Amino acid sequence: MLQELMIQTRRHRELVDVTRQVEAAVAESGVVEGIALVFCPHTTASVTVNENADPDVVADLLQAYTDLLGDERRFRHAEGNAGGHVLSSLLGVGLTLPVSGGRLRLGQWQAIWFCEWDGPRSRRVQVQVIGR
Repeated sequence: MLQELMIQTRRHRELVDVTRQVEAAVAESGVVEGIALVFCPHTTASVTVNENADPDVVADLLQAYTDLLGDERRFRHAEGNAGGHVLSSLLGVGLTLPVSGGRLRLGQWQAIWFCEWDGPRSRRVQVQVIGR
């Protein structure tokens, strides 16, 4: 079963916690033991797993990505969003996460983050749960 989550981003670059929506998709699937595939079908966005307890972690990640890219004016892509394409490729567009006991099995401090690199936009994340 494939479910599509809708996400409305508000800033040019931001991380949006989509953990609850993915957990709901897992619960609705009825799968007890298996995997959840989380896929971002965009070229200037990505998905990742990281801490959700301290908001400074997200701020630090966004700063690190800005520092990593440096002066984006050096990129050749005519649309002006080459940095978004770079970050999408670096972080990746898919996650494979364990499902056990009918629940997503993340670590205590982990969350699933949708990473917007060229917003604000209306975005989608696809979730497919496979198992028994």
